[in-house]
Amino acid sequence: MIKSKAPGRRFVIYIIGLFIMTMGIALSVKSNLGVPPVSSIPYTITCVFGIEMGNATILFHAFLVLLQIILLRKNFKVINLLQIVVGVVFGKFTTLCNYLAGMLPAVDNMVIRIIFVLISTILVAVGIFFYLPANIMPLAGEGAMQAVSQITKIEFSKVKIGFDVTMVVISLTVCLIALHTMGSVGAGTIVSAFLVGFNLGAINKKFGAWRDKLLCVNA
Repeated sequence: MIKSKAPGRRFVIYIIGLFIMTMGIALSVKSNLGVPPVSSIPYTITCVFGIEMGNATILFHAFLVLLQIILLRKNFKVINLLQIVVGVVFGKFTTLCNYLAGMLPAVDNMVIRIIFVLISTILVAVGIFFYLPANIMPLAGEGAMQAVSQITKIEFSKVKIGFDVTMVVISLTVCLIALHTMGSVGAGTIVSAFLVGFNLGAINKKFGAWRDKLLCVNA
């Protein structure tokens, strides 16, 4: 079992990881080439209903916690209601980072927009690299995936692929029907789906031991 002797440090690194993730998401929004799958539905809610993206993110996380309750029923752990609190933090970070990204000049140059997408995938990967091993409380998306994996006995990695694809398909369908555009889905969404995992693997391989030492993690 993996344990950490520094819960305070873990918490700080966890919050930093969440913030870095939202920085990446904000850059993907700024690129206007499509957001990562994890944010496709919140951004679709923003595009279709005009709800600020941070608030849409909070609503989506609350829905995912409700989904876990429905799926797991008596096996749902009350402590996982804290995922709503994490969703609020994540949503407020999203609002802040979108505001900061909005200070950047408007970008029409496709090369710069692509660079934004690539930087976005790195930031999201770095955020996950820090937030997940801190092992405090998963985001509601991961909690929902774990719930599906638990009741279907399908391994988590396969559930994640299906979950991401489902969110993108729902987002694309809603945007096409309501807006007659691809909305939150674009080339950047596809790039993110592939590169975030690749970047995370590379970062973990190079800096994982340093991160674990920073977290005071011992086997």
